[in-house]
Amino acid sequence: MSLPLRTLRDPSDLPGWLGALAVGFLRAPEVTDEEVAFRAGAWDIARAWGVYDGVRCVATYRTFAQQLTLPGGRAVPASAVTNVTVSATHRRRGLLTRMMGAGLADARERSDVCATLIAAEYPIYGRYGFGPAAWTTDVAVDVLRTGLDPRRPADTGEGTVELVSAEELGKLAPGVHERFRALPDSAGAVDRSERWWRLHTGALHDPVDPLPVYFRAVYRDAAGEPQGFVSYAVDDRWEAKLPHVTATVRDLIATTPAAERALWRYLMAIDWVTTLKASNCPPDDVLPLLLPDPRAARLTTHADFLWVRPLDVPALLESRSYRVPGGLVLEVHDPDGPAAGRYALDAAPEGARCTRTTRSADLTLDAAALGTLSLGDESAVRLAVLGRIHEEHPGAAAQADALLRAPRRAWCPDVF
Repeated sequence: MSLPLRTLRDPSDLPGWLGALAVGFLRAPEVTDEEVAFRAGAWDIARAWGVYDGVRCVATYRTFAQQLTLPGGRAVPASAVTNVTVSATHRRRGLLTRMMGAGLADARERSDVCATLIAAEYPIYGRYGFGPAAWTTDVAVDVLRTGLDPRRPADTGEGTVELVSAEELGKLAPGVHERFRALPDSAGAVDRSERWWRLHTGALHDPVDPLPVYFRAVYRDAAGEPQGFVSYAVDDRWEAKLPHVTATVRDLIATTPAAERALWRYLMAIDWVTTLKASNCPPDDVLPLLLPDPRAARLTTHADFLWVRPLDVPALLESRSYRVPGGLVLEVHDPDGPAAGRYALDAAPEGARCTRTTRSADLTLDAAALGTLSLGDESAVRLAVLGRIHEEHPGAAAQADALLRAPRRAWCPDVF
């Protein structure tokens, strides 16, 4: 007998659901009234699913509305998947498959163009049509080895870098971020809600994940317009009267190359800072090449990050930009899924049209592979070598790369 799957009915369902979520992520299952009130005020519980064994919740799944930037700077509605768990006592019973099916069906009914998630484990989500579409890197910089002259002030070009309060950042940064995620090379960026900014600036307190103490700085161009910002923390480590201080970047967003260069240079010019660490940087971050000695920037992590699941293939392919004109016919395999079909893409820098067709296919691939290609980061040629896509005629993968690949690698700055 299958266990019942349902959405949460009201906030009274939250304590049991949150307890199951904590167990799934190997945390203590105790849930406070403060946490319940905090989540109830933030979530649309009609988009939270649970599987129940009697009165006990044993599996969780939640989605929320998201805007995902595609190559070219246009954003499409996406269903962001999060809080996915199955209790260890109920594994291998098909619970995740049932929850995923319900969540993706709901997303399609909402006319979402795709679904997104950050995968805790790589092997799980490919079978549900998700493909890794944007990667992430962590970097550690030995500041003393960079070759930068500590006696010279940070080069800010014609602009300025100033420290600001959390309140000031809350007023300036949302506008900067909105301009950033609309840039042509910002594929993979997602929107941030007003509540996100309140948490980021400390105006709202998360009882489970309290905000550390951060410094915040803003870059302004010569006209005084904010073009970038950074939030960072520092420790206070000294040995034998010498500083061994680490600055850790939480969030660095820039809308211009000058802002990006100035903020990195500012961070490496802070007195006493000998190590700079930054997590979840773009996979092709310019940081190492900003240094006289790029080897001072050591890559500590390079991994998949944002996964994309196509739902509406024509809308997904028509909403992005293309640098060159061309055409491509894709045969997409998606058993019992909405992406299945054969599609003719006719694209040009002025716009694109994607329709179902009976023309013979150039490439055959599954929905997960299309998700991997959707943000312009991965090479169709490489996927063909791996056997993940099939060329129906020689050169089709190279043709796909000419159309689909973006100049800069996709990057999602946000965990969700």
